[in-house]
Amino acid sequence: MTSHLKRYQKESDVSYAEGVFATLELLDARSEAVECILLSRRCEPNEGVAKIRATCDKRGIPVGVDDRTMERVSPRASHLAIGVFRKYSMSLDANADHVVLVEPADMGNLGAIARTMVGFGVHGLALVRPAVDAFDPKAVRASMGALFRLSLVYFDSFDEYRQRFSRPTFAFMTDGRKAIHETPFESPCALVFGNESSGLPPSFHDLGTSVAIPQTAAVDSLSLPTAVAIALYERARAGRSV
Repeated sequence: MTSHLKRYQKESDVSYAEGVFATLELLDARSEAVECILLSRRCEPNEGVAKIRATCDKRGIPVGVDDRTMERVSPRASHLAIGVFRKYSMSLDANADHVVLVEPADMGNLGAIARTMVGFGVHGLALVRPAVDAFDPKAVRASMGALFRLSLVYFDSFDEYRQRFSRPTFAFMTDGRKAIHETPFESPCALVFGNESSGLPPSFHDLGTSVAIPQTAAVDSLSLPTAVAIALYERARAGRSV
């Protein structure tokens, strides 16, 4: 059952949810994609592992105690559980708001953003290439499994995204022309954010409404996950459901 499993590669057909909590999220949100669950001999007794076993038994998902395979697929970590799942395709809801990340490069940031999105009830995430691999176990673990609750689609350019989804665009930029607290968000809309190091290029000023989050001059910009969190909060505060 597990002899074919090896350390994750981007070209792999399968990936891993590492840790008890991420595995439970996988089972709850994407059980149809699960191939099997690996457990460590060290895991008993454990309430989370007991829940994993019960869920797998109910849904007919194979479970194996296999420290050797776990060490092979995740050699630098020590997990009690690893969920093995097939990569799956997703689509974006044309009637819902989307977060659009242009050339995101950090898996930790992607994970934090995914968890924040789920917390604010936004489940559509567009990634404009070049972009981080959302199926990488590091991204999944950083999100604490929240990535399994998103619909996530890659685009080769922002123009490609706009051609498929015609909607108001709010581009978050340090020199945005409208302050976030003065911005009347419409829905469905696209909340657009740039790369962690360079942000969005000036051309985004003319692709909709460019929005600034007021801050002091003590730092050059807020971190990407912080900016996304503030934007989602303001969107929710403006009257959209959470």
